[in-house]
Amino acid sequence: ISRQTEDGNHVPICKTEDDPLLIECFDFNSNGNHVLIGQLHKSVSELEKLHKDRSGANLIFPSHRGQEKVLKGQLFVDQFIEKEHFSFLDYISSGFELNFMVAIDFTASNGTPRNQDSLHYIDPSGRLNSYQQAIMEVGEVIQFYDSDRRFPAWGFGGRTYDGTLSHCFNLNGTNAYEVEGVQGIMSAYASALHNVTLAGPTLFSHVISMAAQMASQVNANGITKYFVLLIITDGVLTDIQETMDALVRASDLPLSILIVGVGNADFKQMEVLDADDGRRLESSTGRVATRDIVQFVPMQEVH
Repeated sequence: ISRQTEDGNHVPICKTEDDPLLIECFDFNSNGNHVLIGQLHKSVSELEKLHKDRSGANLIFPSHRGQEKVLKGQLFVDQFIEKEHFSFLDYISSGFELNFMVAIDFTASNGTPRNQDSLHYIDPSGRLNSYQQAIMEVGEVIQFYDSDRRFPAWGFGGRTYDGTLSHCFNLNGTNAYEVEGVQGIMSAYASALHNVTLAGPTLFSHVISMAAQMASQVNANGITKYFVLLIITDGVLTDIQETMDALVRASDLPLSILIVGVGNADFKQMEVLDADDGRRLESSTGRVATRDIVQFVPMQEVH
């Protein structure tokens, strides 16, 4: 279904997802030069029918002359499982309450907080730095959809109060990971800058796994909460594959991740995680993300 635009063109607004899939069968060779045995085109509904009928579909060998050779080899569907995938809107329209979380980058690439050119510089005049701006601008919107307004707040990439390098530590320096409201995040952040030594490297997988663990526990208990994790960072990831693995594992959960990039670093990795090009993330084991749960926003472009 398409709608007509003002210039007379038609823009698709709804399209069925039962496009034919190309399935190819290769003869494996250890040198990597695998030889095509045959192929076929089948939609998901056609594959389901093969499963129900316990029948096979002939592989076909394509010819450069446009003629196709039907082979004796067949494709059989041993198992067919249908799984419902939920979008963010599905969760919200079903009455899920938002639960806001934040993770802040304490790596040394941000610059010494005492220096005015640092991204972590706290201006005595009250002018907000980029981290404070991101906390306020996102937090003040989401807090109205979070009834208790108690937010998990973490830091990563810093040496904590006892000198230990941590990639997921409680921002307020206590055993409690939650703070009261957006102002609680701001206070905990300002306090952490006096007590945490900036270090590195930049790792996302730890905080993503922590957020996913919380979302999975709530989901398993039947509590209707949808989690939004805000990650504010200035730099290039060291654990890009581990982060992709963590995101793919979390893609089944009621969880979205908003990454805000501050400073002028190269954020090409973040655009890969965002997957706005239509290609969903793939883990190191070959599993494809159920849905895209990441949105990347460069702070400089927003302002």
